[in-house]
Amino acid sequence: MTVCGCTEVVTPGLLDLFDAREQMIATARPVAGVERVSLGGAFRRVLAEDVLAILDMPGVDNSAMDGYALRMDELGAEGLPVALRVPAGAGVMRLPVGSCARIFTGAPVPLGADAVVPQERVTLDDHGRMHIEGELTEGANIRRRGEETREGELLLPEGARLDAAAIAMLASHGINEAVVVRRLKVALLSTGDELIEPGTARVPGQVYDSNRVLLRALLDQAGCEVLDLGVIADAPFDLHQAFGLAIDEADLVICTGGVSVGEEDHVRPVIERLGGIAFHGVAMKPGKPFALGYLGDSLAGGTPLIALPGNPVASLVGWQLLALPFVQVCQGGEAAALQHFPVTAGFSRRGPKGRRELLRVVLDWAPGAPVAHLAGGQGSHMLSAASQANGYLMVDANKDVEEGHAYEYFPVAQFLD
Repeated sequence: MTVCGCTEVVTPGLLDLFDAREQMIATARPVAGVERVSLGGAFRRVLAEDVLAILDMPGVDNSAMDGYALRMDELGAEGLPVALRVPAGAGVMRLPVGSCARIFTGAPVPLGADAVVPQERVTLDDHGRMHIEGELTEGANIRRRGEETREGELLLPEGARLDAAAIAMLASHGINEAVVVRRLKVALLSTGDELIEPGTARVPGQVYDSNRVLLRALLDQAGCEVLDLGVIADAPFDLHQAFGLAIDEADLVICTGGVSVGEEDHVRPVIERLGGIAFHGVAMKPGKPFALGYLGDSLAGGTPLIALPGNPVASLVGWQLLALPFVQVCQGGEAAALQHFPVTAGFSRRGPKGRRELLRVVLDWAPGAPVAHLAGGQGSHMLSAASQANGYLMVDANKDVEEGHAYEYFPVAQFLD
């Protein structure tokens, strides 16, 4: 059994991970304000109102394939002459009695025709008359007007997040813009005297700020507007100034680092002076120092603040499991349900004490059923494993991982909001 070599510290009074998640979701409030945007700028935005169909879809009966349109009761051994050619985009024609029409996918079915036969089942004789092979049923290969949607029906409900397919559906109805919830404005800052910007010269003891880069990417991905306040020194005065600016400018504050209980961790005391803490400490590994607080009079009336741990993997996990659903609700949508399924562990490992552990793993599908293997070192500072992992193997508190046993697996793809 693999042992990490470090001492596990059990902290009393930690909030259960799933209780913390539910509290985050219940606390979140959608931002006020909407805006009208073109479809080109609507990707990942959340609808602020229902969208109704303005057309029947399809608008006319049309052909589902290239072939020939005909009347079923006119089929006979002598075949049918081809009287019309109907391409996509043509107007609605009338099929002459005793004939058929050459028709193409998406073209309007001529009035009077009640079936379309695929071209692969058709032969033309020396006189140009059409003969079919096999059976044909009435209505075959015809897309009926309004079979997808009728004018006035609900296309998309308020709160729907616009993905590529939803945007394409709106465009198919001639809709070129949407009324969406305004972007959530998030003030983002890192704390730490040791932090410096990537690309600058480093001296021993300094650390490049990866957390803010990480969170900026995640906030952009979630469709937020980001107010980047940079790196703030581990000093009460500097933190007080930064949080004071955030109260006036942002809907939400996210900070990373300095939220633990060490002598140089000043974030929590400053938050408590400017507002308060709803909860601090979650029974998960990594990510224990996660906190939800507020700046102002109350959580409901002030500016919510999410304090993430300073270790980058802990910050990432805290975002994915706790902060992201909060942001989803603030943006007018619903918090996505967690997707998970059991997989077999391909390793053994001593389990966590007092909190759930989220092991970064890769899946091996070669055995037929997925087997999870560690993606690399599991330290909360080790981004290499997090960057390679397919997902998390969740291990319950005080339980060991035993090779060949099943554990719940949470794919990271679900967090690509």
